[in-house]
Amino acid sequence: MPWPSPCCSSSCSSPLLLIPEKRSTPAPAILWLHSSSYDHHQLLQPNTNGGERPLAYEFLERGWLVLAPDAAWYGDRAGQGPAGPRETSREQQESLHKYHLWFGRTLWGMFVRDDQIALDYLCSRPEVDVKRIGATGMSMGSTRSWWLAGIDDRVAAVVGVACLTRYENLLRHGQLRQHGPYYFVNGLLKHFDTEAVVSLIAPRPVLFLTGELDAGSPADGIRVIEERAGGVFKALGAAEKFQSIRFPEVGHTYTPAMRKLMLEWFERWLGPVPTERPPQP
Repeated sequence: MPWPSPCCSSSCSSPLLLIPEKRSTPAPAILWLHSSSYDHHQLLQPNTNGGERPLAYEFLERGWLVLAPDAAWYGDRAGQGPAGPRETSREQQESLHKYHLWFGRTLWGMFVRDDQIALDYLCSRPEVDVKRIGATGMSMGSTRSWWLAGIDDRVAAVVGVACLTRYENLLRHGQLRQHGPYYFVNGLLKHFDTEAVVSLIAPRPVLFLTGELDAGSPADGIRVIEERAGGVFKALGAAEKFQSIRFPEVGHTYTPAMRKLMLEWFERWLGPVPTERPPQP
C-alpha cells in the first residue's frame, strides 16, 4: 500500500521543502542531505534510511520542517554541468571536478557552499526557528552535514550516519576508491585531518553512527576522531554533546537502530515543538 503524499511546497523541483500542516509558530527544522547514490526524493521513499516508513514522515510527525536539496549533478541538477544535457551523473561529476580545479576550487568545497546556501534559505523561512536547525544524512550526506556544521554555527545539532572517514587511515587501508572525486580537498592533509573539522562543531551536539565494517570509514580512524575531537568537547565542558557509536558486524548501511538514535538525538537537542495556541475569540 503506497504511503500518502506529505504536505510540501515543492514537488519535483530542487530543493524539496516539507512543512507540517497547521504550523504557524516557528519550529525546529532539519536540513536533510542525500548520499552519493540517491537524490532528495529518497526522503519520500519507503524502506530506506533505516526504516519502512519514509523518513520524511518521522520528521513531519514531530513537527519539524525539512529541507532536502540536491547536490550538483543529482536529481533536477543533472545535465547542468559544463557540457549541459550531454553529460549526467558520473560524466558530469568528473567535468565539474576538472572545471572547479581551473578556478582554484574543489568540487567538495562547492558541495558545502551549496549546502550553506540551502541553510540560508531555510533560515529565511518564517516557519523556522533559526536557533534550532539540525543537519543529517547518510554516507556523502553524513559528510556534508558535519562539514557544514564545522563551517557554519547556524547548524545547532548534527547526526552523521556512516562515512565518518579519517583521511590518513583511509589512505593507510588502501581504500581511496571508496569515495569519488567530489570527496577530496586539496592540501588538507598538509594541515589537519577529520578530527579538526569535527572539532569545529564544538560545543554544539554531534552524533556519529558508523558500522565498523564500513570500508570507507576505517574503524581505527574513527577511534582517533573519538579521542581527539571528543577531547575538544570535553575541554569545553560539553562532553555529553559528542557521541560516536560504532556498530560491530555492520557495514555501510542505515539500520533501524540508527534511525531511532538519530531521532532521539534531535528530540533531545532541538527541543520540543511549540504548542499551537488556539485562535483568540
